[in-house]
Amino acid sequence: MHYRGTSGKENNLARSYHSGDTADAFSFISSLKSRYPKAKLYAVAYSLGANMLLKLLGESGHNSNLEAAVCVSAPMQLDICADSMNRGFSRLYQTNLLKDLKISLDKKYDRHDMKSLINLKREDIKNIKTFWEFDDAYTAPIHGFSSAKDYYTKSSSKQFLKDIKTPTLIIHSLDDPFMTPEVLPKEDEISKNVTLEVSKKGGHVGFISGSFLKPKYWLEDRVVEFFNTQG
Repeated sequence: MHYRGTSGKENNLARSYHSGDTADAFSFISSLKSRYPKAKLYAVAYSLGANMLLKLLGESGHNSNLEAAVCVSAPMQLDICADSMNRGFSRLYQTNLLKDLKISLDKKYDRHDMKSLINLKREDIKNIKTFWEFDDAYTAPIHGFSSAKDYYTKSSSKQFLKDIKTPTLIIHSLDDPFMTPEVLPKEDEISKNVTLEVSKKGGHVGFISGSFLKPKYWLEDRVVEFFNTQG
């Protein structure tokens, strides 16, 4: 499933997507279940999508329509991740990711009165340097949040983990450059249906073992293995 505006086709609305927006994904999953009622559905999500899927699983409880799910490198506490992206080498990633977001936002001024919607002049888009600033200027107001902090607080998935009823595997790495180990939940913050696997190495959606000449990308194998154990 593509988030709004990420498939190569521009979203027609002034709004976009955000990491706590579960409505589109739930509609997509429900549609699949309706069209293929006898099929067992499994979901795999990465990064921001993984945070969104974990939130969806917690919100929907027994009604997720999924047999099982795997979430990889999920930024389960968004404010910590936004801070991490503004430090050290990660700032290069932030600059690169923000470039595309700012281009997409700029295009919306051609079709919408964005100044009245988010109180941001088009020429001021270029001054946005961090995710905190982007989410404060656009993501929060266009999606009904009072601020970036409000968006991060309400959309972070960690608070929903204890309510997950679907068998779920969370794969995470301690050396993820986009976040710190603080995003990881404690034992009493996850339900019995959630398995948390943390590796020392793996980066952000990396997870490579073996040698330089013979690397083994084990993430995909682990995903399939987990689903197979769920019948």
